[in-house]
Amino acid sequence: MSALHYLALVAVALGVTYLLTPLVRRGAVRLGLTDKPGSRKVHALAVPRLGGVALVGGFGSAMALQFFGERFAGWAPVLMRGGMPLLGTFAGMLVIFAVGLVDDIRGLSPVMKLAGQVLAAAIPMVAGLRVAYIGNPFQGGLQELGLLGIPVTLLWIVGFANVINLIDGLDGLAAGISGIAAVSFLVLAIEMNELVAAALAAALIGACVGFLRYNFHPASIFMGDSGAMFLGFALATMSLHGVMKSVAAITLVVPLLVIGVPVFDTFSAIIRRARHGRPIQEADDGHIHHRLLNRGFNQRQTVLFIYVWSAALAVGGYAMRFVPTIYKLLVFLVLAVLSGVMAKWLGLFDAARAHGDGELDDDALEDDEV
Repeated sequence: MSALHYLALVAVALGVTYLLTPLVRRGAVRLGLTDKPGSRKVHALAVPRLGGVALVGGFGSAMALQFFGERFAGWAPVLMRGGMPLLGTFAGMLVIFAVGLVDDIRGLSPVMKLAGQVLAAAIPMVAGLRVAYIGNPFQGGLQELGLLGIPVTLLWIVGFANVINLIDGLDGLAAGISGIAAVSFLVLAIEMNELVAAALAAALIGACVGFLRYNFHPASIFMGDSGAMFLGFALATMSLHGVMKSVAAITLVVPLLVIGVPVFDTFSAIIRRARHGRPIQEADDGHIHHRLLNRGFNQRQTVLFIYVWSAALAVGGYAMRFVPTIYKLLVFLVLAVLSGVMAKWLGLFDAARAHGDGELDDDALEDDEV
């Protein structure tokens, strides 16, 4: 596939998402499917939160273009050679989107939402998409996982879906981070000739960029769980189709660095709540974006700061993929030290007030000027 081919997928996903988002926004308002102002929310007007519909529509349009190009225009077969793992991936995407959509419209309990996420992750895994073995990023060599690959795969996909969902607390944050991660996966997939992963990444880039036109601060629409969980699921599965599929890149480190900021945010939240005797699932105001806002950054500055941080980690992941062992270790140590310094500066492990104490929740912080 040529660069123009990938640009076409990006352009179609971007254009369809760009055109579809206002329609989804108007439809959500008419149906009353909005995030309404309240005592713990700072946006003054009701804001629709079904942006995931537009994201999935743009992504699906690019995939449709790829399929019809292969079927009728003589394009190189990519999707048509994806087999059951790719079919399972698309089926899982529909399930995770449906779970998120139901949660956006009617609300789901945490248990029901997790059950839906596990079901969505199990579909591509049963279809053959799984972490079969891992490698040592420093010394080389492979370790087959056997049956252990089943829980590892489920944890991988469900984990991605949740870390993107948890970072979705400011206008444009989740879409921007996901777009940056997709660019990284696209570059890696092209270099490794993993064309399925590259096509998925190109479509996701376009959808994220098209949606950011309406979701960057001040946002006129939120992506909701339907969008955030879909983005995380898509990133997880494209990493399994691409980066994790190559013997030279079979390591958990590279894709985790690509989405390093939401992973680090989730990890610090778990440690913080455990240290201070709070339930791990309890929401608080200690996330990275909360800490930056508390230090005087406005919403746009906070989001751009995290974009830069995410891009730096993605470059680090790219470097670890190709450089000799000694430089892999050096890059890893530098990134670990910088992340530790950042955590200390922001106070990520310090106590934070729970939302039940009257603080704003993540959705409340998504918009304050609409």
